[in-house]
Amino acid sequence: MIVVDLGSDEITTYQPDNGELKKVAVFNTKPGSGPRHIAFHPNGEYAYVMTEISNEVIVLRYNGNGLFEEVDTISTIPADFTENNQGSAIHLSSDGKFVYVGNRGHNSIAIFKVKNDFTLELVEWTHTEGDWPRDFVLDPTEKFVVASNQNSGTLALFERDQENGTLQLVQKDVEAPEAVCVKFLHQ
Repeated sequence: MIVVDLGSDEITTYQPDNGELKKVAVFNTKPGSGPRHIAFHPNGEYAYVMTEISNEVIVLRYNGNGLFEEVDTISTIPADFTENNQGSAIHLSSDGKFVYVGNRGHNSIAIFKVKNDFTLELVEWTHTEGDWPRDFVLDPTEKFVVASNQNSGTLALFERDQENGTLQLVQKDVEAPEAVCVKFLHQ
């Protein structure tokens, strides 16, 4: 079990042991970064951590025994953006080719291409058509992305280009007061 702790700037690995959790390892992120969410690459050897405070994605190599090694860090917002921003959700496409992260404040989803060495390259930022994108989700086909904008109380629907990862607005201003999470129910 991997636990991301925003308050302590730690990523802790636990292993079940006779009905209890045994701490295996702790990875310390940069002080004040505020790791928020982790998403593993489909190969299981790399993980991507979204930080809420420093607005970065930390690329980690995972050795399978609970230990992480930092490979790279990349900003999720433009260098000239100086207003308040807090990183939110992070999701990978199931083919492992793209990482998507939410920016509350910049009001965008940053789209990154996963390079051959599993580091990230920015593709673009897509505006979420609302204020404070708390969450977003790829639909089960991964042809669409739904973003929830908490402060504006709206959802936006985007069509996803599966070749280049970009998002194209399909519908906006769908009312969803204070939406903080978006999920698709599978039958």
